Amino acid sequence: MEPIIRERFNDDLLAAARQRYGIAADQIRLLDSFESFMFEYHQEGAAYILRLGHSRRRTPELVHGEVDWINYLAAGGAGVARAVLSPGGELVELLPDGQGDYFLATAFVKAQGAPVWKTEQWGEAFFVTYGRLLGRIHHLSKDYQPANLAWQRPHWDDPSNLIVHETLLEADSLISRRYRDVLAHLQALPRTPDAYGMIHQDAHTGNFFVDENGRITLFDFDDCVYGHFAYDLAMVLFYTLVNRADAESLAPVFWQAFWRGYELENQLDPAWLAEIPYFMKLREIELYTLLMRDYGLEALSEDSWALRYLHGRLERIEQNQPIVNPAFLNI
Repeated sequence: MEPIIRERFNDDLLAAARQRYGIAADQIRLLDSFESFMFEYHQEGAAYILRLGHSRRRTPELVHGEVDWINYLAAGGAGVARAVLSPGGELVELLPDGQGDYFLATAFVKAQGAPVWKTEQWGEAFFVTYGRLLGRIHHLSKDYQPANLAWQRPHWDDPSNLIVHETLLEADSLISRRYRDVLAHLQALPRTPDAYGMIHQDAHTGNFFVDENGRITLFDFDDCVYGHFAYDLAMVLFYTLVNRADAESLAPVFWQAFWRGYELENQLDPAWLAEIPYFMKLREIELYTLLMRDYGLEALSEDSWALRYLHGRLERIEQNQPIVNPAFLNI
């Protein structure tokens, strides 16, 4: 979060948000403040999430586009945490910050369950369900039109969406050349309705809960964009496999079950699977550059996921080594 956004947030703004949603002061608690201020609150026996973002990061139109798509998916039977109206009938409430900008309040039904690593769900049945969720989203995406054209979300390669894009373009290094090569390859791919539409772009296990019956509820659609369905699949594989000592053995087991579930909900030409390693490489380069820019090796604790990710990563990228051998994709 930008320091200027954090500085503009105060108790009066939180009180204004509570007033818009009719939340009692003793029924709300802060969960996180990494990119937005995230709160959990309770009302009439139900749990909800209140997100307070800022217009410096996302315009009101982009937030409207996000919640419009979320509720479209929910109406279509996808397992997502739907957005809820404020008592004033708004999905997005604008709260002036006193400096000419706004905090944007949105509320969501709290997902049931817990992160999968806190459950006993990890296994074949979960992988199938995970695949069905992405397949359902992609199937519904093919017919999606925003309720208001002004709410249209960006495409995946919009400069505002590409992580550390300028940092990589400005540098003259082997990693920058790798980045430009993979980006050029992906930008040249066709964008046809059967393989391209609205995607979550970050549907890893940290962004959903699983309940005791194995049902998955996906949340955090803040980065949703128009993109290739293969990109969404690549992000699932990237975060499932990266940093795992057993990645090579897990990959075929996970993918076979995940793809079986996916095809129950959506049909994607298997030729697109050949592009998954390229999308994984894009995320690998972007994440490496982002972590080095914002943290660096010295600032990370020895046992952190990020430090383990960075260890030897530059050499792997420069040598164009895949995250895992892609043979499991049957390409």
